[in-house]
Amino acid sequence: MKDICAVSTPLAEGGISVIRISGENAIDIAARIFKPFTYESVENMPGYTCAYGNICDGDKIADDGVLTVFRAPKSYTGENVAEISCHGGIFVTKKVLRLCIKNGAELAEKGEFTKRALLNGKMSLTQAEAVMDTISAQGEYALASANLTREGRLFMSISEVSKKLVKILGELAAWVDYPEEDLPEVEENNLRNSLESAIGVTGKILADYDNGMILKNGIDTCIAGKPNVGKSTLMNMLLGYDRSIVTDVAGTTRDVIEETAKMGEFFLKLSDTAGIRHTEDTVEKIGVEIARKKLENAMLVMEVFDTSRPLDNEDTELLEYVKNLGKRTIIVLNKSDLENKIDREFFDAYSDNIVEISAKNDEGRECIQSAMEDLFGFGNYDADSTIFANERQKSCAEKADRYLKMALESLNMGETLDAVTVMIDYAANALLELTGEKATEAVVDEVFSKFCVGK
Repeated sequence: MKDICAVSTPLAEGGISVIRISGENAIDIAARIFKPFTYESVENMPGYTCAYGNICDGDKIADDGVLTVFRAPKSYTGENVAEISCHGGIFVTKKVLRLCIKNGAELAEKGEFTKRALLNGKMSLTQAEAVMDTISAQGEYALASANLTREGRLFMSISEVSKKLVKILGELAAWVDYPEEDLPEVEENNLRNSLESAIGVTGKILADYDNGMILKNGIDTCIAGKPNVGKSTLMNMLLGYDRSIVTDVAGTTRDVIEETAKMGEFFLKLSDTAGIRHTEDTVEKIGVEIARKKLENAMLVMEVFDTSRPLDNEDTELLEYVKNLGKRTIIVLNKSDLENKIDREFFDAYSDNIVEISAKNDEGRECIQSAMEDLFGFGNYDADSTIFANERQKSCAEKADRYLKMALESLNMGETLDAVTVMIDYAANALLELTGEKATEAVVDEVFSKFCVGK
């Protein structure tokens, strides 16, 4: 197998850059480039050791840095690995990379280091996928899930189920194929319990999937309301800086302003829309139509109302419109610093999530965050046990869950065990594909195509 190399840190100016080499000859390649001060040669360095020295291009010194050596099989990839840490300039980083290529390594493909770790038995496919989830995690919940998967929790959970199903398949096959052996018939209650237990595992994965996507990808959030109720001020408060123009003139916001705000573990993809009202202004009318489309496509709607003014027909129309859309909503009663002229109880018919804030005075952000945690089911979230599956894993879990339920239904309806066996076989194959124990080469290639070069 070829020796590979890549820059494993972002290719941008920084304190240091790390160039990784992996393969049978990785340490020999590093020895042609790196001259340590504390060892006679790189070849003499034990695994898990570092040395300071010069990075050389023939007789010329290109840079000074640190070499770290990992010897097979006790390395990330399971192969010999050498990592050169040099100064973090773009030019010098590229120069060290070119020296590695010049001395026998080839440029690594996307995710090739982790792919080799998979092929060399250092990790399962689900653990490999968790590597990228760890890198892309943008909050504690997402990171906790990635760490659990990287530790092998998802693999072990699914593997335990698939092994039980394979054992059941063996017992069913033996009973059907060798009737003359007088083997004991598979006990239906035990079979039913096993199927129900397996459905519980796949069901948990599917139930947690949506929350995982919310944490990973953010929540498309539309801020809606009449003109001048404080939508733009609310957006600025959530962002922590002035992004939307705020004036006392109704209809200032005519186009959609989009930004991303972090609230606790959530990322909100905010859309500050034009005030929804009846208008004859041609430009504003276009903005109102765009705002309505944003409402229809949003995952969450923040309906903003000015508590210093009595509600009117346009307020009620917005409440009814959003209610009919069936969206998750938070009703934001703004301007709590002014005299209140509305009845809060009126809004109870439209949402269970009502918060009072003063966006102008930056008061109430934590109330919105708390309402969101309740709305999306994170109020009692257990970061020590919840794993968020990715799209590939979800697809496999859905397939397994469907066949397991079909097997259970067939069993409860008194159908022959042959029909039950076929469904269990399909379910077991789907679970083995999820863990990577029976994944095709095309599936593996697709997984690693999403990786960055150098990981």
